This record gives sequence, structure tokens and C-alpha cells, in this order.
Amino acid sequence: MCAINGFNFSGKKLLENMNMVTSHRGPDKTGVFNDRRISLGHNRLSIIDTSHSADQPMKSDDGRYVIVFNGEIYNFLDIKKELDRFYDFKTKSDTEVILAAYGKWGADCVSRFNGMFAFAIWDKKKEELFVARDHMGIKPLYYYWDGERFIFSSEIKGVLEHDVPRVVNKEALNHYFRVLYTPEPLTMFEGIYKFPPATCAVLSGNKLRMKKYWKLGDSEYVLDKQKIEKSLKKKVLQSVKRQLVSDKPLGLYLSGGIDSSVVLYAMSQVRQSIDTFSVGFELSADEDREKFNKDFYLARKTAHYFGTRHHEVFVKPDDAFDVFEKAVVQMDEPISNPTSIPMFKLSSFAKKSVDVVLGGDGGDELFGGYERYRLSLISSYYQKIPSFVRGMVGKNSKLDKLNIPPGIDRFALFMFAKDKILKRVIGKQIFNIEISRTFFKEKYFNTINDVDFEGQFMNVDRQSWLVDESLMRSDKMSMAHGLEARVPLLDLELVEYANIIPAKYKVSPFHTKIIFKETFVKDIPPFLLKEPKRGWFSPGAKWLRRPKIYGLAKEILSESYYSGTKSAFNWDEVQKVLEDHKNKKEYNATVLWALMTFQIWAKSYNVEL
Repeated sequence: MCAINGFNFSGKKLLENMNMVTSHRGPDKTGVFNDRRISLGHNRLSIIDTSHSADQPMKSDDGRYVIVFNGEIYNFLDIKKELDRFYDFKTKSDTEVILAAYGKWGADCVSRFNGMFAFAIWDKKKEELFVARDHMGIKPLYYYWDGERFIFSSEIKGVLEHDVPRVVNKEALNHYFRVLYTPEPLTMFEGIYKFPPATCAVLSGNKLRMKKYWKLGDSEYVLDKQKIEKSLKKKVLQSVKRQLVSDKPLGLYLSGGIDSSVVLYAMSQVRQSIDTFSVGFELSADEDREKFNKDFYLARKTAHYFGTRHHEVFVKPDDAFDVFEKAVVQMDEPISNPTSIPMFKLSSFAKKSVDVVLGGDGGDELFGGYERYRLSLISSYYQKIPSFVRGMVGKNSKLDKLNIPPGIDRFALFMFAKDKILKRVIGKQIFNIEISRTFFKEKYFNTINDVDFEGQFMNVDRQSWLVDESLMRSDKMSMAHGLEARVPLLDLELVEYANIIPAKYKVSPFHTKIIFKETFVKDIPPFLLKEPKRGWFSPGAKWLRRPKIYGLAKEILSESYYSGTKSAFNWDEVQKVLEDHKNKKEYNATVLWALMTFQIWAKSYNVEL
């Protein structure tokens, strides 16, 4: 895992500046390639083939191609065998395999890779740049294109080393307060975009051509349940085994949930000695200490069950005060989630022992783990009850919530912040009620799967929230410390197999993640299967009532904090929302955290509205 940087003109000093601001991603080595029409930079975190022969930018055996690459190709040894008779390999790295594959198959090489990646290859002969991002969007990549300058980087910080506008994208701002992140292809910066997942591009002269190279199918197969369980277990075990390849120490983030515990089981089938890492919270008894540390205690029991070397770290309230701003700046653009704080601390802690960590990300989106899928299914069933029967029940606020048709309305019910609170705190000149609804409808809900809307819901989450919030947050917090995070449950083969499993085996009106739990029921600790789905959350609401953090919040959420956002919010209302939360009159943690995150980000990056 590394940082890649580049642009389509010569500029060694600019390139060195880009490398410098992204050096945390690749602390082991930095390198540049500079030519008349291209500049490529790289910061290396050495994981596979740690020798200097595998440093980047790397040239092909004939010198025609030059690559900068971030990520891992897990099936690179299989591809290498196929290419051995065509290419004279000088290293044991997956980077060189990408070069050889591109030389042999051109742009079609990406369809052969199983991994997480973002890379750029310069063709000296054609004077063309080829850029690609992995199927699932695990590795980040940003770009700026004004018709003349094409600038790309693993982090927005790199792009900002150039003379580009630091202006807030108003559409992105509206999305952020609705869903607490910025959906692809937008970023919070006008003119800077996320390079889409499963996409490749060719820059030739002043023409940029982008192409989607992969899309998950919509169909499911009618499979025998026992065969599904057998195949699913096999694919999970294969995926985890593939992702254990490393020439550096490797461990696991253990959360106390089903997904990371299944990954631990799979690791235990291959390795006898495993390091696991968990984070807990220092809280007083009246701050629901047991509630917020429930998964932490479960992780401890699970680690003992499997006999791992378990490492624990606690987040103190003062840590939240100290880490918050660092985490926001590291994220590049606002992602409002208090879990960034424990993730930041856990990554720093784990880096002392390992260079690579596996996690359980993606299991909920693939196998129906979130409670919203179960509630949506109940709503779908309720919709099928004849209207005259529903009318006999009479008015009932809880039942009325079930009467939401599938599509953007139901998605918004579960995923959007409500109009009422946003209207209170955001200025009328900024807030647009319809902008996010229109965006998500056009991108994901122009056609509705009435037969299996919950499957569609999972796929939308996989393409949006998972990529632009969860994976992005995980990448930025781990790479802040030069720690590589891998996600074996998002292995390409596993994702494609999960997609053909019938929805009835994933979610019912009473259960979530059915087939996944039943597949591994005999392999993980029985006490885990009795636990309700909680999700991983932080005591952000509690922290806001602590004097030190409350004081910080009061300062950040004021008109005088940053002149650039002075006109964006209704500051009297914002202060009232904060006071009401502190005094427990209302629960306002979600909107307060979003406002604080945005304020810190805007001031740190000196943006204009």
C-alpha cells in the first residue's frame, strides 16, 4: 500500500511536494519519474517484495511503460505464471505483474485482477496515460481535469499542492449533511473528483476517455441451501488465505462481531500464531460504559477462544479532544462519524506490532446484516396487504412508517437526515431539500426491483455508503500511520458469489445475515450468535457533554471560528441545538458532529463557500 501522485506535464518540484504531503501512506521509500509530458510520484509501504528492485515508479522490462501503483493484487502469482514466457521478470512484486499484464493485454488486464488497487501507467511510445481503480473501490483515487491539466493522487492533499480552486461544491455540501459523506464522483472541493470504482481511463493529448470495466449482475440463481453453505465457506477460506500474502507482520482488527470473527476463524485454518487488535472506551458508569464496550469485551472473549495474541487499547475522553482535528484533516473531506477517533488510535496502536491488518468490512452489505434490510423487508410485505385491510387497522404512526414504497422514499427513510433539524441549522441559501433525493434517485433508483428491493438496497449500500464512507474512512485512518488495511470479505470472487445467493437466505422479517451465520455456526464462538446486531459506534454523544469537549464544540460551532463559513449556518440555532444536547433535552449528536467536522475541515483547508 502506498501513495500515487501524478500529472500530465513536467514538474519535478510539484511532484516532490505531492509526495511529501502523502508520505504517511508510504513511509519506506519515495520516488519520482519526470518526463516532458508526464510526472509520476510514489511513496512506498513495502509489503510484498521489500527489496529496492521493487521500488516505484517502476519501468517495464523493455522500458516502454512506467507504473505507479497503490494496493495489492492477490492473484498476481497465478497471472505471473501465465505471463512467464512473455516477460522477463526481475522482481517478486505484484507491481511488475501489472506492468507485464498491461503489456500483454492492454486495458483488458484489469478484468483479470483480484485485489484492491489504484494505478497509473505511462506509455512512452504512445504518450498515453492509463489509469484504473479496483472493482469495489477499496483504494481511493482523486483527480482534477480542466481540459488541459490532469492531476491525480491517492489523497486530495496531493491535488491541492497544485494551483486549483479551494471552493466548496454546494451540491456535495447538501449531500454531506443528508448522508454524512460525499457520494462519488463528487468531493467537497469544486473541480476535484473521486475516480469511480471499476473504472479505467485513457488520457491521450487533451482527451480523457473513461470506461466502466466491471458491473455486478442483477440476477440470482436458485441454489440448494446446503450447496450454498459449502461453497460460501470455501470461498471465504480462499479469500482470506489469498489476502494473507505479506513479507511484513500481519494481524486482524477484531471487533466482537460476526464478520471479523469469521475472518479470524479462516486465518486460524492457515496460521497458528495470530495477532488481534481491539479498541475500547474509558467512560464512567453513568456514561453507559458497559454498552459502549460490549463488542470490546466480546472481542476479548473471541480472541481467547481462538488463542490469539490479543492487543487492547483504550480511547480516553481527552484522546477524543486531541485526535478529532487530526482525524478530520487526514480524511481530506468531511466524513462525519465519531468512530474515526477510535480507528485513528487503533491504527496507531496496531502499527507498533504489524504492517498489515485484515478486517471484516463488507459482510453486512453482501449478506444482509443491517437492521434496515430487515425493516425494509417488513415494509415490502406490508405493501402487499390489500389497502382495504390496512385501512381497517386505522391510523398508527408505527404502521404508517411501513407504508413507504420501495425506491428513493424508503432509502431516504433509513439513510437521510431529516428536514426539520437541517432547516434549523443550515442557511436557506445553502440547503436544498430535493438535491440529494434527485441525485440518489437518478444514480440508483430509476428502476426498482419490486421482487427483491432489499437486494437492491444492499447493492446501493455497497456502491455508495460502503465505498465513500466506510472504506474511505478505514483507508484514511489506517494509512495515516502507514498501516495497510485489507478486506477479505470484499474479495472479487466472494462478492460475485454472494450476489447470486437468493435474498431469502440473507434476510427474513425476523433475522439478518442468515446464510452467513448458518455457514459458520460451528466455527465461531457460540456466544457471538446470541448477540444482537449493534454495529460499531463511539460515545460521541457522551463526549459532547464532557466539559473539555463541550468547550471545544462551543468554540467550533460559533460564527467567529472561521470567516469562510460565517454565512453558511444559523449560528443562534446551532448553539441552541448544542445546549439542548448537553442538557439532555434533545439528542442532537449526529447533526452536531457533522457541523463540527465540517467546520474543522473548512478552516484546516482554507476553503471558500
